[in-house]
Amino acid sequence: MSARGGGLRRVEKEIVAEKAAALGRAGERLEQALAEVAELDARLAAASDPHARARLGPAYEQARARAASERLGLLIQREAIGLRHHRIVDQQFPEPPPLTGGPRGPGTTASGSASTAPTTLS
Repeated sequence: MSARGGGLRRVEKEIVAEKAAALGRAGERLEQALAEVAELDARLAAASDPHARARLGPAYEQARARAASERLGLLIQREAIGLRHHRIVDQQFPEPPPLTGGPRGPGTTASGSASTAPTTLS
């Protein structure tokens, strides 16, 4: 084995490791964003005061938008390393539902709590 071939393998190994690390970081950011959405959803579910729900609604939508952005980042990372099918992402990281005027009134999620089924973010 030539020194040149060994150096190339080292660089290739480093590139693969960095791709894996970047994919992991994207997944962690998405998990954090989804945890924030879930916390706000729980607070919305517990809020009985319409004013509290009105205050929490924009925070929920902002967290939901961040989750959508982080999810897109994860999908881009997956595409960059050749993973073209994202069904597992849909299963592992379902998109949170938008706020609706559901049974608890304005400022509630579509399901009344955290969603477990994928939906589409606007």
